[in-house]
Amino acid sequence: MKILFVAGGSSGVVFSLIPLAQSAKNAGHEVVMAAPEDCIRIINGAGVPGFAVTSKVMKDFLYDRRGVLQEIPEDLHERYLFNGRCFGRYAAACVDGLTSLIDRWQPDLVVGGVLAFAAPLVAAYAGVPYVKHAVDMGEPRTIDLAAAAELGPELEAFGLYEMPSADLFVDTCPPSLRTADAPAAQLMRYVPYTSQRPLAPWMFDKGDRPRVLVSAGSRVTKDSDFEILSGLVTKVASLDVELLVAAPDTVVDELGTLPDNVRAGWIPLDVVARTCDLVVSHAGGNTVLGSMAAGVPQILIPYLPYVVGYTERLSAYGASRMVRPEDDSPENIADACQEVLATPEYRERARAISAEMAELPLPADVVGVLEGLVA
Repeated sequence: MKILFVAGGSSGVVFSLIPLAQSAKNAGHEVVMAAPEDCIRIINGAGVPGFAVTSKVMKDFLYDRRGVLQEIPEDLHERYLFNGRCFGRYAAACVDGLTSLIDRWQPDLVVGGVLAFAAPLVAAYAGVPYVKHAVDMGEPRTIDLAAAAELGPELEAFGLYEMPSADLFVDTCPPSLRTADAPAAQLMRYVPYTSQRPLAPWMFDKGDRPRVLVSAGSRVTKDSDFEILSGLVTKVASLDVELLVAAPDTVVDELGTLPDNVRAGWIPLDVVARTCDLVVSHAGGNTVLGSMAAGVPQILIPYLPYVVGYTERLSAYGASRMVRPEDDSPENIADACQEVLATPEYRERARAISAEMAELPLPADVVGVLEGLVA
């Protein structure tokens, strides 16, 4: 069986798809993952063949099709529409590269991340089943509607009147945290993945002080999200903790001189998370799910609007505490950290979620479901 995986526009969503792609490859199937050119190194590093479908990056799609830079709205609903339009333009830029690959390779199945809106289009073009793959714990459906509106010309070119629906939805959100109106899904255990490097002894155990990890995601650069990362570091570094700052090497020097209790740089969450007492982050999908899988309580500051929903659900469950972006003062962040570290119930609830996730089918089991879908 030939399976085409279609990733979104950044490394974070690539990480989400890799465990199932690796499992399919290990089961003897031919696998190709299509993504932007700047993500191919990450895909190849996971042992998965990568195919570049565009040389553009997500920032390019802040411009509309006329080349006019679009302002990011303040209103939450308008922001969802804005995000959907951007993802729609990204999908449109991938269509030619994807159809070219399909014409040459002829896959039997297309698996696309939830924000990779080109995937259902090219699955219809190829006449094969389409599988939608979660990349976090759910996005507002307004984003889907706005992406579909942006893709009107492409839908028309394919002879379609609406976005094709998925033949299967693979969801890694544990049942206790799914919304009441969540679509039917093939549930799958979330398996944390990160780009690999040699490990160090300190990653496996901690000292006497609480170990706190801070992350603003894998996409941080000097020009994007750096203020979020540096702000979180400043707000947590004053606590009497061992502080780990997960950050790309390219921005570590920009953090300046750090206190002796701080380590910054590449930190493998899949290894280190279980040694942590608390994770403080921007509520990015892989950071949240990876911490949940490890049973670690979290402080979540949802700077991106589309992560607010699942941040609220995880906080209501009792496994995390949410601090709204407008309330993220150093005092409030420090108080939230101290509360979670001092309250055993947060860790108990986090471990309950981890146990629930561990009972879900592994990616290797879901490969059999994909085989049945094609058969």
